[in-house]
Amino acid sequence: MATLAVYNSKREKIGDLEVADSVFGVEPKVGVLHEVVKWQMAKRRAGTACTKTRAEVRGGGRKPWRQKGTGRARVGSIRSPLWRKGGTVFGPKPRSYSYNIPKKVRKLALKMALSDKLASKRLYVLKEFGLEEIKTKQMAGLLDLFEVGKAVIVTRDKDRTVELSARNIPGVKVLTQGGLNVYDLLKHEFLIIQESAVEAVEERLK
Repeated sequence: MATLAVYNSKREKIGDLEVADSVFGVEPKVGVLHEVVKWQMAKRRAGTACTKTRAEVRGGGRKPWRQKGTGRARVGSIRSPLWRKGGTVFGPKPRSYSYNIPKKVRKLALKMALSDKLASKRLYVLKEFGLEEIKTKQMAGLLDLFEVGKAVIVTRDKDRTVELSARNIPGVKVLTQGGLNVYDLLKHEFLIIQESAVEAVEERLK
């Protein structure tokens, strides 16, 4: 089993935490991580792009000129796709881009992302964040103390003080352990996680 150092808000080591190799000791595979990130991004797509077909464009109910005898090409509607302001052929319509991948693959990718953070020494475990009030300056000072830039901060339960203190800091995102995901772990360089959240994550990924 791997051992993680547990720090307080002053970056003083106050203990050790043993974690399962089945969660924090998995060898990362680019293909698995890519598949899960692609799935996450597809789920986030709004899918609201919409164009009008010739049946939906306003006007064009009357034939503009008679079929024969004018010397011009035959036309049935001024809203033909060939005309300016006409309908669109095969244009986008509202749709869902989401699809399913196995839960085992999703769990495996999350384990790989966590293992990569541990292997690259970009994971810090904190007993508590030590924030007495909502103060961006205090959160920025905490991140500076750990020499962390872009980071995802994970709490066990929803912590309004931590969330509001970090929301104005560029490159920092706060999640509960239930919202921890592969995309945010790969996007942010560091992971700062509450000690109690580690146990919850392990339980979730077993």
